[in-house]
Amino acid sequence: MIGICLIFSGKSFSQSIQTIEDIGLFLTDATFYSEKYITPATDAAVYQASSGWMTSPKKRKLYDVTLSLHGNVFFVPKRDRSFEIKNSDFSFFTIENNSSATVPTALGSDSQYYLIGEIDNNQVRIETPKGVNQETIFYPYLQGSISLWKGFEAVVKFSSKVKLKRGDYQVYGFGLKHNFSQYFKSLESKKIHLAGLVAYSKEEISFGFLDTYTNYGNLGINEITGEVDTWQFQLSASKEWKRFELMTSFIANQSDFKYYLSGPKGEIENVIPVQYILNEKLKDIYKSKFNTIGEISGRYQFSKIYVQTSFAFGKFVNTNLSVQYEF
Repeated sequence: MIGICLIFSGKSFSQSIQTIEDIGLFLTDATFYSEKYITPATDAAVYQASSGWMTSPKKRKLYDVTLSLHGNVFFVPKRDRSFEIKNSDFSFFTIENNSSATVPTALGSDSQYYLIGEIDNNQVRIETPKGVNQETIFYPYLQGSISLWKGFEAVVKFSSKVKLKRGDYQVYGFGLKHNFSQYFKSLESKKIHLAGLVAYSKEEISFGFLDTYTNYGNLGINEITGEVDTWQFQLSASKEWKRFELMTSFIANQSDFKYYLSGPKGEIENVIPVQYILNEKLKDIYKSKFNTIGEISGRYQFSKIYVQTSFAFGKFVNTNLSVQYEF
């Protein structure tokens, strides 16, 4: 890290070895804090994107179209709202007036502490970032599907960037469903339906992060973004009683997580490319994760309009309410 800092700092002027070492330690601490702060939010984003993909496993007529408006509500668990930090966790920072503190994750409260350090004997004082300060997170999105040949159905979902109290969230993706119960006439006669779904979704979630002014200008790390690429496999079964349909689903997904600083670059870039170097260090906390999720939903028909609610559970709890129109 010191070598990288030295190479880039030579573009503007020669820095003391101590200054370069201080910046290197600062970037190490920022990477540590990034992981603790944003990981609970990106883990939760997987659950939010996994719900509501399949409105019904039954086979539809060729070229039937369904358009729906969804409202997703995610319940933030207490265990993921905060984490503990101690002075011994840091190489550059210390906690102002404390040896330890409980600070919010991106899903947590708006409480704050100050972290202090020194670059070239000049104090750096940073507020710990706030969380969304919401016990539930709501966002709307649109979804559409069209039935194809041989029991296949294409599905797409999209949300514009949703403004949270202290962040932004967006999800979009596509999927392909196939009906299995068409091969078992005894099931169809009992109005029992089976289907599988393969889907891909991309979730982006951004939050205000660490930023302050130094003798070299602001640092340009005021926003951090997590990107999640998720492949999902879902098996669903349902039973119809006149206008009501009850569906249960098993969901398995594999998600890849990436993190980067997404705000404008700081004035310190005239001295050293802090944003670039920290983004390189954030690659160390990239990860992949496998999840299994259960989902139960109920759907009621009013002519060509359907109302559906679903409940997904596992590590987190997520609910989804949608109004659908079929034509």
